Amino acid sequence: MSGLNPIKAWLSAKIPSVPSPTILLATGATLGVVLPLASVLTPSKTAAVVSQPQLVAQNPRTVELTLVSFAVTQQAFSKVIPLFTQKWKKEKNQTVVFRQSYGGSGSQARAVVDGLEADVVMLALGFDVDRIQKAGLIKPNWQKEVPNNGIVTKSVVALLTRQGNPKKITQWQDLSKPGVSIITANPKTSGVARWNFLGLWGSVTQTGGNEGKAKQYVTQVFKNVPVLAKDAREATDIFLKQQQGDVLLNYENEAILASQQGQKGFSWTVPKNNISIENPVAVVDSVVDKRKTRAVADAFVKFLFTPEAQREFAKTGFRPTNSTVAREYGNKFPKINKLYTVNDFGGWAAVQQKFFTDGGIFDQIQAGRR
Repeated sequence: MSGLNPIKAWLSAKIPSVPSPTILLATGATLGVVLPLASVLTPSKTAAVVSQPQLVAQNPRTVELTLVSFAVTQQAFSKVIPLFTQKWKKEKNQTVVFRQSYGGSGSQARAVVDGLEADVVMLALGFDVDRIQKAGLIKPNWQKEVPNNGIVTKSVVALLTRQGNPKKITQWQDLSKPGVSIITANPKTSGVARWNFLGLWGSVTQTGGNEGKAKQYVTQVFKNVPVLAKDAREATDIFLKQQQGDVLLNYENEAILASQQGQKGFSWTVPKNNISIENPVAVVDSVVDKRKTRAVADAFVKFLFTPEAQREFAKTGFRPTNSTVAREYGNKFPKINKLYTVNDFGGWAAVQQKFFTDGGIFDQIQAGRR
């Protein structure tokens, strides 16, 4: 096993593709402040744990895990991680120190491939985990190593509008109307943006329309998009804090969380025909084997599926996958009449090749909107 400190490893890694992610340090039940990645990696500004001369995982009394996740899970993990660290301390008499990085799902996946050493990744879509697997960092068939084929949480696409919904936007087709300004993220960097795209496309093809009509419709929608955010959280900030756009396409959980946090000036609705947004988790095999952290990483991933953790995800707006918790929170979420999945589009490999690869349908649509 290498004795290289993980911070030194990060310093030597080339990760220019990460768009301003954050690192959060957590020890036991106490969460540290959120810092820009560059600040955390500056030796003079690091916390005491960062300056350890060797991996703290080598200490039988303390173990270190790095969690890399997509932007909008941070609030949920601020509650889930203390529950896990308390449980592990009680059962194993070992302190768990968490390092957390949050950002756009696609950018986070690239960062891990490029050298950001994550013990555990929770990303917005299975395709991003598959990218890490294809790089040789995660073993094939990773879905079979965890409960529920790796899917921890679910969501759907929500439409957030200005208070009172002055443009009367209630369904997918309203987004193609002239004069409607739409805020969404960029499918090239953001998981939510790919889900948004599939929601738009499926609103036609999964309700009787053909692909020609779908392309025509989605092209018109993107003509109404003045700016593409890099991830779900930035899209929310553009809409709510910068007050840009008439409608925001985003995760339902972002709408719920914004309401819980007292954000004013918006309404939201969920189209009754919608895409089932499924968020996977995986252990990064090459990292946990090197750091000797597999036992605690496996335990943490399994903990995410427990009722205790699932309730915290549900409280922050995610649709739980645990059946018990799903029944408990069933009335919290709007009913969907027709729910389609990525498998209705052929799975992520087919979706990536068809829609999001260079020169794919998304690029064609972008060219057509100019």
